[in-house]
Amino acid sequence: MDELLSEFVAETKESLEALASVVVALEADPSDRKLLDELFRFFHTVKGSCGFLNLPRFERLSHAAEDVLSDIRAGTATPDPATISAVLSVMDRIAELCAAVETGEALPDGNDEQLIQSLRNSHERAQTASPDAAPVAAPAVEGQIRPTSVARTIRLPLALIDQLMNGVSDMVLSRNELARRLRESDANPELETSFDRLSGCIADMRDMISKTRMQRVDRLFMAIPRVVRDLSRDLGKSIDLTIDGGEVEMDREMVEMVIDPLTHIVRNSIDHGLETPTERLRAGKPVTGQLRISAHQSGSHIVIEVADDGRGIAIESVVAKVVASGIMSSQEASQLSEQAKADLVFMPGLSTAQTVTSVSGRGVGMDVVRANIERIGGAVSLTNEPGKGLVVSMRVPLTLTIISGLILKAGGLSFAIPRAAVVEILHDNNPTVSVTRLGGGLTATIRNMRYSMIDLEEVIGLPKVERPGPRSLMIVRSTTGKPYILGVSHVENNEELVIRPAAPVVMAAGIYAGMTLPDNGHPMLLLDASGIARAAELPLISELVDPGDGDEAGDKACPDTYSGLRFTELTGEERVIRLSLVERVEDIPADCFGGPDDRLHVRIGERLVSCVSHVNRADLPMSSKEITCLRIRDDIRELCYPVHSVLDISEVPAKLDMVSSRGVTAGLVLLDERQIEVVDGLAVLAGGSDRDNQARAARCIIADADDLWNREILAPLLAQAGYQVIWGTDTAPEPDDVVILGSCEAVPVAAGEVVRIRREAEPQGPDDMSVYRYDRHALLEKIFTLGERRSVA
Repeated sequence: MDELLSEFVAETKESLEALASVVVALEADPSDRKLLDELFRFFHTVKGSCGFLNLPRFERLSHAAEDVLSDIRAGTATPDPATISAVLSVMDRIAELCAAVETGEALPDGNDEQLIQSLRNSHERAQTASPDAAPVAAPAVEGQIRPTSVARTIRLPLALIDQLMNGVSDMVLSRNELARRLRESDANPELETSFDRLSGCIADMRDMISKTRMQRVDRLFMAIPRVVRDLSRDLGKSIDLTIDGGEVEMDREMVEMVIDPLTHIVRNSIDHGLETPTERLRAGKPVTGQLRISAHQSGSHIVIEVADDGRGIAIESVVAKVVASGIMSSQEASQLSEQAKADLVFMPGLSTAQTVTSVSGRGVGMDVVRANIERIGGAVSLTNEPGKGLVVSMRVPLTLTIISGLILKAGGLSFAIPRAAVVEILHDNNPTVSVTRLGGGLTATIRNMRYSMIDLEEVIGLPKVERPGPRSLMIVRSTTGKPYILGVSHVENNEELVIRPAAPVVMAAGIYAGMTLPDNGHPMLLLDASGIARAAELPLISELVDPGDGDEAGDKACPDTYSGLRFTELTGEERVIRLSLVERVEDIPADCFGGPDDRLHVRIGERLVSCVSHVNRADLPMSSKEITCLRIRDDIRELCYPVHSVLDISEVPAKLDMVSSRGVTAGLVLLDERQIEVVDGLAVLAGGSDRDNQARAARCIIADADDLWNREILAPLLAQAGYQVIWGTDTAPEPDDVVILGSCEAVPVAAGEVVRIRREAEPQGPDDMSVYRYDRHALLEKIFTLGERRSVA
């Protein structure tokens, strides 16, 4: 009887998981007979089994639901939202009862009769409704995937499958040991042939048993339709849910670990991302929001994406919250790229919700999502389009049991590290590498990029073992997005590793992710790249340095060469520019570019920066989300250089192979046996003229010095943008000044250009040329344009 009861509970739980999407799909399409029949069969089966197993509460609940569904099948009522909600409540109660039976606990107290009566009341209202009335459309979910037929299966304990996997892994290790012994001895050819046949059988068996741990991603998506339905109804939103890629397979343990992060991301998309129908109409969008969840395999990883067409991440709001919480200063935040600002949502304790609700607002969420995904060797990334939507991508390994890893040596011992955590491997004798000790800590400069560095021996408390040859330096990813350098004795090889849990006392160190058995049969510890940085309290840095600042990298450079940044122009030419002129490389949203060809500029933070003169607006790939830009700067001038892509950093001969000065190029040099055009830094910076500095040095006169908003909001904004702020009570306006007035203030005598600011969001009429005072981008662009006009005049 106990075995029958366990079988009943397991089958009921599996059916409930699959039926959650069936019920929601039935609400969206009440005419689908197959869905209705499948739901009816579930309750009928449960009711039939309960009588034999003596489970009266199961029987009463399933019998009530069966009666209602029987009438719906007969056509006397339709599955309206109220009835569907009542059926879902009955299913939830059955799930609670299953969990109690499975654990042996007392059945939870609950008023089953109240649930049954609520179901009957909803059904009676549906029966009395006019048969000619159109059915009420489901407010939440449409476009569901129809349930597929389930193959015949046999249920096995997961512990048994793990034991089988461990046994096969031991067989593989024994096979490898036997192979080494056969190579060392003079084995006859017949014995080697038999061994090869045995080796192939073991490999096939390992692959088949590995597949027993695999599970379709459908299991991961089962609960999503119910979550979307319930939340959309609670929040008054209309959502069209699309799910793709359910046939992809991944390790069942990995599926369990991804369920919670995926559910949290979906809830965030519904609560924060997708707008209400009224807000969507106001923004010119369809009333129904689009939510798409997809999965696909990429190499040895599964990529799961959650995409919506909502409002996206409000970058300025996130930055303001980070600064207000003291996590970083406003100056530090202003130096971040747009992608780095969006990634601030992963900061612990940060929430962009205005109020705390049952869905969100506590500041506990996205940081936990990233931590949980990275704990299993995955990564989370964002693709943000403010006002258009957000895509959250989770990249996780196919399995936790077998990963691609690197075997390395440190302190005389062997360790392993996941291959996905390593960006690049170099040797410390490489001419592009310089290691220095600053303030008691190590830093490594690689191709003029400075990183924090730590030796693995220092972390694990072992002495360095001297060996011939250079040490290996690995550029390793960290949870903050900034890589660091991990120094080891050397890297031996790359293998497929079988991962097993390590002892709790070992895991407590915080720098190991488990243990592994490579093909040599000797156990070794698997390093946790992020845990090493945390345990060492490594101050993570990643910054571009001047190769001529006197450090070792600069000293090693040949005087006849210089470091150059190779890139591809928007028009397709490959060129190289002195690296010392490039302050930084960043991706800037395409909608930040504006102005005509002869005055093309880009909005960076609160400033407007001119683009190089030879780039025309028609060259910009405005269909792209972001445009790669070089930030060019000398001691007084700054320009933005849009390019197609950055290729590499190379040592460039100081002497040109061919002098051919035209436009922004100085000539040609030979790099990698190809002629590459060299950018003339003088021509590029001279092409910017002095209009940027004249515009930013212009005086902005604020007439009303007593207005609080002018003093506390407007004046700091203008000062940050580089303008000299003058108060109208202190200095009489000159013809070249830009005067900023309220919408009703009188124009001072001899005033030059005038910018009017209004309090209302909408203009008062077609002739109202004033700027809304909270539209900072429009305000700064208008002042910049007036400065341009004045400089040309």
